[in-house]
Amino acid sequence: MPKIKKVLIANRGEIALRIIRACRDMGIRTVAVYSSADKNAMHAQLADESVCIGPAPARDSYLNESAILTAALLTNADAIHPGYGFLSENADFARKVESHGIIWIGPSPDMIERMGDKVNAKQTAIKCGLPVVPGSDGAIKSLPDALKWANKIGYPVMLKAAAGGGGRGIRPVMCPDDMAEAYQVTKSEAKSGFGDDTLYMEKLLLHPRHIEFQILGDNHGNVVVFGERDCSLQRKNQKVMEECPAAILTQKQRDDMIETCKTAAKKMGYSNVGTFEFMYEDGKFYFLEMNTRLQVEHPVTEAVYGIDLVREQIRVAAGEKLGYDQSNVIPHGHAIEFRINAEDPETFIPNPGTLTQYSPSGGLGVRVDSAAYTGYTIPPTYDSMIAKLIVHAQNRTACIMRADRALDEFIIDGVKTTIPLHKRLLANSDVRKLNIDNHWLENFLAQN
Repeated sequence: MPKIKKVLIANRGEIALRIIRACRDMGIRTVAVYSSADKNAMHAQLADESVCIGPAPARDSYLNESAILTAALLTNADAIHPGYGFLSENADFARKVESHGIIWIGPSPDMIERMGDKVNAKQTAIKCGLPVVPGSDGAIKSLPDALKWANKIGYPVMLKAAAGGGGRGIRPVMCPDDMAEAYQVTKSEAKSGFGDDTLYMEKLLLHPRHIEFQILGDNHGNVVVFGERDCSLQRKNQKVMEECPAAILTQKQRDDMIETCKTAAKKMGYSNVGTFEFMYEDGKFYFLEMNTRLQVEHPVTEAVYGIDLVREQIRVAAGEKLGYDQSNVIPHGHAIEFRINAEDPETFIPNPGTLTQYSPSGGLGVRVDSAAYTGYTIPPTYDSMIAKLIVHAQNRTACIMRADRALDEFIIDGVKTTIPLHKRLLANSDVRKLNIDNHWLENFLAQN
């Protein structure tokens, strides 16, 4: 069984810092990589070693596979943790890592490849017993093929890029007259955005919620499911707030889906962390996609289940057994995560700049994942996230009250942030009473 002594973190910002902390807790040395724009970043300062891998643009640094592999070899790193985003779901890069005798901290390259293609992922989900949205049984090959499938499924439908993600490469089609334009535009977007113009089609759910289940497997056939997260508050298919557990579910629905996800992951032979994402409407679940990596919102699961998911990733990658089963996975309380971005809270235009004051909230049940500090300059080159505020309490009502307090305490000056938006959301009766769906936030913003 390999023992991991040094991990290179192929990422930046708060997730790089999160991984450094987990490694420190395990007595593992760390190597940070950074671009020229991040030379003063906290992850580059706190790692045991740091290597500059290129200029500011991500394609020349954090997406530069050769530079990252060279850094790993030069520093004698045993393993690479990709975090999320960037190269985390790049199967070819994962194979290159392993071909150099370095441990990849994540699912196998074959699993990343299989579940990264939306068509293959859906076919795999069906074989493994996951409920799916009615849709085409493979790729849409032509406009007549698209019309045929839409008639069979029933309008409205959704055209989706097979290689898509992050809310891109999808387009609703409400009636046959809209199909020709939607087909051409989506195909063109898929080609330019992902280098692959393959499309598939699904039934469009009008009032779904986004509910996902966190899974963890080892290399010995053991799998556990850490309950579910409700990520329905979204803008342009990007999550804004996440909760664990999904308070809308009954205990039977929760238990049934945990068992379904556990069985599916075992059939797949899944190892390391992953997330089954579902649309939920009228009491039914429909498989959406699988993320073969750590999720941005993983801290709410950690808060409720008392587990360090990054630590578990490293243990599994080193060949260790989980050492526990589903009976040991017991939830406690409720948690909510707020993504605090350097954006105008009304227009959502990114607002990079220097933080003249950064004073995060604290206290019992409050966690802040961030790499920011007073005087830190948020570069315009990358995403606009400043921090993730995670609040935990004994139930949802108490969690909302604690979150109100934590958001009021959180002081960031120098740039505009989305904290005012989160305050508005928590004050809204629909949010408090769970009268929301995936479209609620965009409708709310359009009316206010």
